[in-house]
This record gives sequence, C-alpha cells and structure tokens, in this order.
Amino acid sequence: MASVIHSRGERSMRDLVNIETGMINREVYTNEDIYRQELEQIFMRAWLFVGHESMVPNPGDFAASRMGEEEVLLVRSRTGAVNVFLNTCRHRGMKVCRYDQGNALVFSCPFHAWTYDTDGKLVGVGFQKQAYGPDFDKSDWSLHKVAQVCNFYGSIWATWDPKAPSFEDYLGPMAESVRHCFAGSDGEDNGIEVFMPIMRWRIPTNWKFPAFSFAGDSTHAAMTHLSVNAAAIGPQGTRGGGDRHGLKAPFPSSHHEMVSTDYGHGGHMTIYQQNGVPPYMDTWDSIPTADVYYRQARDKKQKMYESKLLPPGGQGGGHFNIFPNVTVDSWRILHWHPIAPGMTESWRIFQVDKDAPQEVKDAKRHYAMRYCGPMGVTESDDMENWNYAYPASKGAMAQKLDYPFVQGLGSAHLDERRPGFVVLDTTYGEENQRARLGRWLEFMEAKSWDDIFPIRKK
Repeated sequence: MASVIHSRGERSMRDLVNIETGMINREVYTNEDIYRQELEQIFMRAWLFVGHESMVPNPGDFAASRMGEEEVLLVRSRTGAVNVFLNTCRHRGMKVCRYDQGNALVFSCPFHAWTYDTDGKLVGVGFQKQAYGPDFDKSDWSLHKVAQVCNFYGSIWATWDPKAPSFEDYLGPMAESVRHCFAGSDGEDNGIEVFMPIMRWRIPTNWKFPAFSFAGDSTHAAMTHLSVNAAAIGPQGTRGGGDRHGLKAPFPSSHHEMVSTDYGHGGHMTIYQQNGVPPYMDTWDSIPTADVYYRQARDKKQKMYESKLLPPGGQGGGHFNIFPNVTVDSWRILHWHPIAPGMTESWRIFQVDKDAPQEVKDAKRHYAMRYCGPMGVTESDDMENWNYAYPASKGAMAQKLDYPFVQGLGSAHLDERRPGFVVLDTTYGEENQRARLGRWLEFMEAKSWDDIFPIRKK
C-alpha cells in the first residue's frame, strides 16, 4: 500500500510527503486514490472515538456514531455492556437503525424484518421456516461488532483491527492528559457528561484540513479570528476587546508549548512546571451560581494537585489531538469524519460536570453554542478557509505545488520533564502537524501493526 496510482504513473507516498523538509504535496489532500487508501490503512486500523458513556446511560439506550465512512451504533445492552456495531443488516445491508438516539428493545430491519437484540444477536427473521428451512443458524448472522472497544474514563473508543495495541498503549505518553480531559472540573475521574444531541454539519473539504489544523496552528488565530478576538466573546457572553476566552491566569511556572509525540498525537498544550493549579479567575462573575461552583471545584482540585504537577493540557490547558481525527479539551470533543475526498462531517460534543447545577450546565451549553459550530463565532471563520482551500488545491497546476509545513523546523527537542514529548518552546510552530503527517505516512506504508507499533525511533 505504499504507492498511489496516478494518471501520470505510479509514485510512492514518500514522493509526496517529506517530513524532513516540511514539504507536503497537495495531492495528499485531494487525490481520491489516496483517500481510499486512508480508509483502509488508517481508519480500519486506528483507535477511533465513538462517543461517551453518558450518551447511553440506560439499558437499551443507543446513539448513532461513525468510524471513518462507516456508520455505527453505540448501544448499552440489557446487561449493561457498551457495544459498538456496524449499522447495517447482515442480509441486504439496510440500516437497522435510522435514528440518532433513543431506546430500543431490538433493532429491526425494515427491509426483510431481520431483528437484532442489544448485544447484536440475530433473534428474528421474517418467514424463517418457510424461506430458510430448518438448518438456518441465526448465530452466524449477528451484527458486525468492532474488534475491540475501550471505555477510557467514560469516553468510548473502538477499532476494527483485532491486532491493534490496547487503547492506552496507543495513546502512549498522552494517556494521562486524555484521562485528565474526561475528569470533572474538580479533578475527579468520570466526572463529566455530554450534551445531547450532537452538533453535526458537513464541510466541502478534505478531512485532514480541519483535523490536522487543530494539531496546532497558532498563526491563524490573529488573522482568521481578528473580529472574534476584538469582540472578546468569552464564556459569559461579554464584549470589549482583549482575551476572548477570559481564562488566562497568573501561574508563572506554566507556559504554552507545541507538543508532539511519535504516536502522531499532540497539540497546543500548557506545560505545568509547578505543583498545584492556576489561581481562580472571575470568568463567570456575571453568573453567580457558575462562579461559586467553579471556584469551589478549583479549590477541591488544588488539594488534589498541591503536591504534584498537572498533566500537560487537559482541563483548562489548551487542546490536543489524538491521531487520526479527534481533538479533545476540557469542554468539547471535536471530531472530523471522512465522507468523500472533498467532504467532511464535523461533529461537536460538549461536556460539562455531570453533578453541576442546571444553571451551570445551561451557561456552559450557551457558551458552546456561541463559540462552536457552523453558526459559532469562531468556527464559521475556520470553515470559510477550509471551504476555499480544498477546491483551490485541486487543479492540474495547483496539485503540482507543495504545502510548506516549515514553521519551527529543526527547533523541536525532547522534553526531559515529560518522557515521550517533543516540544517547541513557543506557541508558533508546525511541529505537531509534521508529526501527525509523519504518523500518517507510517500508517499508509505499513503492512501490519508490526511495522508501526511499538514505536521505534528511526
């Protein structure tokens, strides 16, 4: 799978991707053959985010999700197990469920009435005796399950590949930061829930434009989001210029860095160099209930971390990416699903402390709606760039050109404080995107997991 077929002949992936120089041919983003290889080489192997356990809290609850182009169902079985199935009937491929979420005793295909229970077992077949005879074995025709599923502190991940490493091994040095993202504001594990329904929309662009941009692209913020920065749309909806988040705190021994790993994960993360947590800032001072709640949560978390460092990133510490297509931080999960070479389905899942008062949950939800999504003040800016970048890169002449990923080239170094982390001592750099593209190349060339795991330094 190391080659891609072009009308001009066969070229290797390494002809298109040069991590050492930072030059990436545009065909990596626009070529349909490459896209098809991605579905097989990456999305059929990698661990992919499916959802959160709070989306299916009760037996029989289900939620629709995706893994690459595949539509899947996240289901809480009648025995309490969390299952992930391909949403296609084993008979003629019809969807067995056409709803985004709900509760069901069974899933019955409307085509020929093949019916499955919440464990995926085929329990009913229309006209079974008359049409199939006495030897038809329903146990041979269960819904297709993922090879592995992992509940990682409430977040649900799955892979189609039975030979993939465990999810925690797949995360490598980023595991503790991901765990921290799914903790509550007070630092307690499994402390969050997500808002339903999920925000979903489609963007006419290749999935790597948004997914890899979110690996770290600080230089775009001052340009693309100039109006948002000027308006300072913070959590409370206040305006007046300055910091749009309103979340910066004086914590001298912490700073933002671009962080990458050999696993392809990384992001714009805060590296903490002092025990404890940053002082509380009056981010929610116009919403007294929220102000009191988050102040108390911070105080509780401080006791937890008064003698140890916070994990990089995580709650209030920037956002970071898990290869290939998901970004997580303390209040949202950003998810980009490939639909076609030039079409991406963008998902936003917003999270909040599950034990927070309803007024606090409402305040967090309103902030998320203002900030994110196709009508959000920030992401509407981003989508305009991605919408135009893809078609402008497709022409015969345009595809002869490279994208230069050269910011901070040669400046990265290993962080002795954080084994496995490669850092740039600045918020400006494309080391994360180069690392992600490097991991992309390894997946695209690999014949098996033996070629890409365990991680081997070249």
